[in-house]
Amino acid sequence: MHFSVSFLVVLLVASVALATPKPRDRVVKDPELSDIEHGGDEDHNKEYDHEAFLGKEEAHKFDELSPEESKERLEKLVKSKIDKDKDGFVTEQELKDWIKYAQSKYIFDDAAKQLESNDVNKDGFVTWDEYRNNTYGFLEDSKDESEHDYKNMVTRDENRFKKADKDTDGKLNSDEFASFLHPENDESMKDIVVDETMEDIDKDKDGYVSLDEYIGDLWPESDRESGKEEPDYIKTEREQFSSFRDLNKDGKMDRDEVRQWILPPEYDHISAEAKHLLQESDSDKDSKLSVREIVEKYDLFVGSQATDFGEALKRHDEF
Repeated sequence: MHFSVSFLVVLLVASVALATPKPRDRVVKDPELSDIEHGGDEDHNKEYDHEAFLGKEEAHKFDELSPEESKERLEKLVKSKIDKDKDGFVTEQELKDWIKYAQSKYIFDDAAKQLESNDVNKDGFVTWDEYRNNTYGFLEDSKDESEHDYKNMVTRDENRFKKADKDTDGKLNSDEFASFLHPENDESMKDIVVDETMEDIDKDKDGYVSLDEYIGDLWPESDRESGKEEPDYIKTEREQFSSFRDLNKDGKMDRDEVRQWILPPEYDHISAEAKHLLQESDSDKDSKLSVREIVEKYDLFVGSQATDFGEALKRHDEF
């Protein structure tokens, strides 16, 4: 078999890249509302607003509709999903809540599917026993010491389950189950994210993360003990720890410093977008939007085919 020199070079570069270890990234980052540049007042891009308001997949569906059907579907969406208190108006908070939901819809869809598979008695809820038996039932009769790690996972999941059970009724509905599966996406669950991170990294259980523990989480123990030279990314992380992680410069991270590391305060894209949509659509300046105001500015919220041929090209399921 004959390989060209260029092919061998590419293969060598690829193999080196694959062999280079990547640091574990525990930082929870808020996803961008759209990959499209928003632009300023002069060159404002409404496609960004469409994807921010609806999510990318649903925004593309609206693009296939006529203006008439786009308005009709938007009105139904506002009345059924966005105006939560059914007072005929959409507040800035309701806009924020909706945008967050639209951007996280894939999480709720996944949770609904997983709830169905774990809901043994088909009552629309998942109890801890149902989840534990479905996920960890194989451990019940195990005497093998190698199952220790799994049993720790059971304990961790049970703590997370109880935290997600907001009404403390011993079972999770679909929204609560989404919080259980994706605690980083629920503000009320973020303490559990910090707890689990501390549990992973704080090996001596003194309530702090030392530099050695921090590096140990990033650099595999087998590589450290083999005498391999410290990778460049680890040298960078040592500097990061001293300069940005250990805020009070006591040589370790406490729980608050760990929280600021993995859950950094970021620019609130959802709040900014809600304010923008409100300001652009609030024609009577009463700081809330009527259904009429939203539908009149439908091209800001959802868009459509730029034609006026009446019939829609295609119908899609509602949110």
